[in-house]
Amino acid sequence: MSLVLLTHPLIQHKLTILRDITTGVKIFREVVGEIAMLMCYEAMRSLPLEDVEITTPVARASSKMISGKKLALVPILRAGLGMVDGIISLVPSAKVAHIGLYRDPETLQPVEYYCKLPPDIMERDCFVLDPMLATGGTAVAASGYLKEAGARSIKLLSILCAPPGVAKMEEEHPDVVVFTCAVDDHLNDHGYIVPGLGDAGDRIFGTK
Repeated sequence: MSLVLLTHPLIQHKLTILRDITTGVKIFREVVGEIAMLMCYEAMRSLPLEDVEITTPVARASSKMISGKKLALVPILRAGLGMVDGIISLVPSAKVAHIGLYRDPETLQPVEYYCKLPPDIMERDCFVLDPMLATGGTAVAASGYLKEAGARSIKLLSILCAPPGVAKMEEEHPDVVVFTCAVDDHLNDHGYIVPGLGDAGDRIFGTK
């Protein structure tokens, strides 16, 4: 598995805002979207380009456009939804799939309750969106669902990771590239990333 650590100063600055317990829902939600946009910029760096002929206001020119790639954003409900708008603002033609998973508070294992994918998912570059890669259970399950549906190109965008989640992804899906802004120290007894930023879904939607 390839782990890409994004250390750009803007990303690290915004990550500190997310970590701060005093950051309110409005700002937290906005910053998640901003970080997702910056992560998308890096995660899509390898998209292929092709030459096209255009006419500028001054002359004919050969220029570059993305080479016919179809993209799919796959937020893991519900926290992953907070990352969608920032990325859609850059790639408005991307399809948005949805995978509903929650982590059982007792077993910490993922439980599926919803899955809706584009019918041509096998033809698309898939970007799984989940702000937190903690135990790795939900990211592993989502990647598995995509592969079962025929997806061949999968990248995971997680704002924060913990070593157990990284290790589980490496074990189960070594072909999935993981993009993250930080790998924190460990998980506590409740499966939360430490120092982390709390429950991303609750802080995005103001439910706690």
